[in-house]
Amino acid sequence: MEFLTKQEELFLLAVFRIGKNAYLVNIREHLMEHTGKDWAFGSIYITLEKLRRRGLIDIRIGKPSFSQGGKAIKYYELTQSGIQTLRENKRLLDKMWKEFSDFSFNSKG
Repeated sequence: MEFLTKQEELFLLAVFRIGKNAYLVNIREHLMEHTGKDWAFGSIYITLEKLRRRGLIDIRIGKPSFSQGGKAIKYYELTQSGIQTLRENKRLLDKMWKEFSDFSFNSKG
């Protein structure tokens, strides 16, 4: 089983939820909306590149666009390995969180 950092997990889930049109800007917007954190483009890009090198996501290069200054947009998509890694990590976390609640701990501490 391949373990993910929390950040890697969030980024993979963002790519999954956005789908085939996931690119740097809308991944950042999705993360900001759901985490309330202002994510730097650089940190997102670096993490996505690491995930690509590990075979968890693929990149598809779009056509150059005038609105992008003539640059092509990189679209990110989960690989089968990425989907499987998310499944395994979710199963593990579900087991670890089982029976946990705010009332699980004695508040006398």
